[in-house]
Amino acid sequence: MGMLDGKKGLILGVANDHSIAWYISQALMDAGAELGFTHLPDKGDRNRMERRVRKLAEPVGAKLITPCDVQNDEDIQRVFAEAKEVYGDLDFVVHSIAYAPMEDLRCPYLESSREGFHTAMDISVYSLVAVARAAKAVMKPGGSLVTLTYFGGEKTVPGYNIMGVCKAALDATVRYLAYDLGESDIRMNAISAGPIRTLSSSAVGEFDKMLGLYEAMSPLGRNVTPEEVGQSALYLLSDMSQGVTGEILHVDSGYNTMGAPGRGASQLAGG
Repeated sequence: MGMLDGKKGLILGVANDHSIAWYISQALMDAGAELGFTHLPDKGDRNRMERRVRKLAEPVGAKLITPCDVQNDEDIQRVFAEAKEVYGDLDFVVHSIAYAPMEDLRCPYLESSREGFHTAMDISVYSLVAVARAAKAVMKPGGSLVTLTYFGGEKTVPGYNIMGVCKAALDATVRYLAYDLGESDIRMNAISAGPIRTLSSSAVGEFDKMLGLYEAMSPLGRNVTPEEVGQSALYLLSDMSQGVTGEILHVDSGYNTMGAPGRGASQLAGG
C-alpha cells in the first residue's frame, strides 16, 4: 500500500524529463498518487510544450494534460475547474514555476529593467498566489501545496540576480499563504533545493561553479539529487507532514547551514 494511495493532485511546471517537477511527480506516482499536469501555452502551430509533457504524462495514464497561462487568472480558474471535473476535490498541488526575461536574468540586478522585474515577479511569485486561490476552492481539508524556491532568496548568490529577489518574495508569500490557507486546513510549504541541472538552471550564470561550491562546502560533501528532492516533496504532500506549514525545507546536503568552507577549504583553494 502506497503512502498516497487514493490521493489526487495537480502538477504545474513540468517542462521535460529533467524538470524537478517531473522527479517530484515520479515520487508521488510511486507512492500511489494520481496526477494531472499542466504545460506552458504553445505559441504557433508546433505544440512543442504540449508534446514534451504529453510524452511523459500519457504513458503514466494522466487523465488531465492541459495548458495553463499563469499570468491569466481566468485561465488558472479554468484549469482547476477541469481538474475538479476529472478528479473531484484535490489533495495536493505542486507549483514549480519561475521565469525572468533572459536579458534581465543575466545582467546584474542593478541593471534589470522595470518591465523585466514586473514579468519575473508576476510569473515567479504572484502565480503562486493565483494558483493557491484557485486550488483552495477545489481542495480537501488536510490538503497541501508545495512550491520550489532556492537559497538565493535568503543570501546573495552571484549570478542568480533578479531571480534571487523573486525567490525572497516567494519565500515570504509561502508564509503569508500558509496563514491565509490555514483556516481551511490547507498547508503551504516550499522546498529549497540545491543546484540541479534543469532547463531553467542552464540560464543561471556560473552554474558549474555553484555545483562545485556545494560539493566542497556542504556537510555531506556532495550535491543533492533530484530524486532526493522528490522524496522530500512526497513527505510535504503526504499526511506525514500534517503539522507542517509555512516552512522552507532545505534539501541541499546541508549547504545552507555553513558559514565557512570547513573540510572543503583546501578544495576551494585549489589545494
